Amino acid sequence: MHTTVRGLRAITLAAILCAGASEAAAQADAVRPFTIRIPDAALADLKARLANARVPEPLQGDGWTYGTDIRYLRQLVDYWRKGFDWRAQERKLNQFEQFTTTIDGLTVHFIHRRSQHANALPLLVTHGWPGSVVEFTKIIGPLTEPEAHGGQAADAFHVVMPSIPGFAFSQAPQEAGYDPARIAALEATLMARLGYTRYGVQGGDWGSIISTQIALVDAPHVAGLHLNMCFGAAPAGMDPNAGLTDRERERVKQRQLFQAEETGYQQIQGTKPQTLGVALNDSPVGLAAWIVEKFRTWCDCDGDPEKVFTKDELLTNISLYWFTQTAASSARIYYESRHAPPSATAGRRIEAPTACADFPKEIIWSPRRWLEGRYNITRWTEMPRGGHFAAFEQPQLLVDDVRAFFATLR
Repeated sequence: MHTTVRGLRAITLAAILCAGASEAAAQADAVRPFTIRIPDAALADLKARLANARVPEPLQGDGWTYGTDIRYLRQLVDYWRKGFDWRAQERKLNQFEQFTTTIDGLTVHFIHRRSQHANALPLLVTHGWPGSVVEFTKIIGPLTEPEAHGGQAADAFHVVMPSIPGFAFSQAPQEAGYDPARIAALEATLMARLGYTRYGVQGGDWGSIISTQIALVDAPHVAGLHLNMCFGAAPAGMDPNAGLTDRERERVKQRQLFQAEETGYQQIQGTKPQTLGVALNDSPVGLAAWIVEKFRTWCDCDGDPEKVFTKDELLTNISLYWFTQTAASSARIYYESRHAPPSATAGRRIEAPTACADFPKEIIWSPRRWLEGRYNITRWTEMPRGGHFAAFEQPQLLVDDVRAFFATLR
């Protein structure tokens, strides 16, 4: 074979370009360690804004009827300004191994703690709104180090807990269309990138919706699906009340009333998230009022959020939204979901074994009978207490149920 000088140059150039492309691809796929470091200037700016906040006067004795209780909000904001130690909370969060990687053009932030047990089952856990990975800080240890938390080595998990795109340290999409199905594909890619070929999936709130999609789009790799928000409409042609107990019918009515009275936020965030986001991005007090009212309303706390959460826990989550300026981008998931085209998986049944941890104060709920046509339900646990933020409110109950469910699937 005769090769000219020009031909050799072309071959060399092609090899260089190919090597460069391979290196660029490897860099894009790289998993990079991440540490939370909020600048001092951001802390000073927050303190100044809190000191100059303008809080409206409430109606006499309205409490939480019209929204956030102004008296409680003033106490919370005063503590945020004078008593809350972000640096201490930052150090606590940085005890968990965190990373970023690039998927679908976005920088994705996630906690990834591997158990010391090589045979631990990988578990992908996804949060919702107005939560964050802060919700999971109480369950990471029990899941990865079960012997130190009342379990056995056989209960161990490797945990992966991503921040949803547009939340916390995950990059906000700059294009429309990041609905739960697209986020599910992103998270499935993350698990593959980490080398996990068989894993469990867990979630509540948007995490429930995204996890359900993962069980569809990555079905060959999903060992089981565990949800702590289980819902869906009654199947077409079914009398929705048929076969339900009186208690179930009453609970359906209660959830319908909740939808009528407590979902104004969905209408705003599902239609005009940017308008609201501008206000919340500019006012930490407004952001606190918007988020803490949801934690109070959605938890099993008898109207007092500090029965189950400390001020530090509430403010760590709120501060994460504030410092990362994600009030607007996180709200967009409601718009994207509402305006998404029909999914390719629409109507398909989830064949992966599915568990529902049924917490009594969950805000969105459906009877098991309604869900059995869509999910392969193999476990349904009626919890004695707890609300929407299961991992944050009742971590032990949730961990026990996750362990028991996946024990049958390892």
